[in-house]
Amino acid sequence: MSRTESERAIDLAYKAVARRELTVAELRTRLERKRVPPDAIDDAVEELAASGFLDDARYARQFTEDKRELDQWGSERIARDLHRRGIARHLIEEIVSTRSRDSELQTAVLLLEQRHPAVPEDDRERDRAWQMLVRRGYTPEIAYDAIRAFERAARERRRAA
Repeated sequence: MSRTESERAIDLAYKAVARRELTVAELRTRLERKRVPPDAIDDAVEELAASGFLDDARYARQFTEDKRELDQWGSERIARDLHRRGIARHLIEEIVSTRSRDSELQTAVLLLEQRHPAVPEDDRERDRAWQMLVRRGYTPEIAYDAIRAFERAARERRRAA
């Protein structure tokens, strides 16, 4: 491998992470598509990691926070997406496990309130709401509990009114 291949790889890598933050796996894939030799890719990954531009743990934390807060994703969907992006399984488990079941349940109820302003009246509507929560990455159990909590809160509001 020539020194210019390594320099080209590092230059391409910096340009890639300047557009948006990437995981190590995503960067490797981009450089492979540009026909960069494996040794040059290793040099680029090492350079960017050493300079702080490439950090899978930081990426996973930020991604998880954004998806939970902005998109209201559940932990299962976040874990699947992080895995697809090449994040190591131990990092995924560590980051996803920081959320309590109660916190996950509260977010699911909030999502129901936003998406289904009317309380589900029958099993078909409950099933539709349940499926939406599962698609968003909530476990089937949390989705079920969220629907029940949503219905209880609506009944209590009606009684209080």
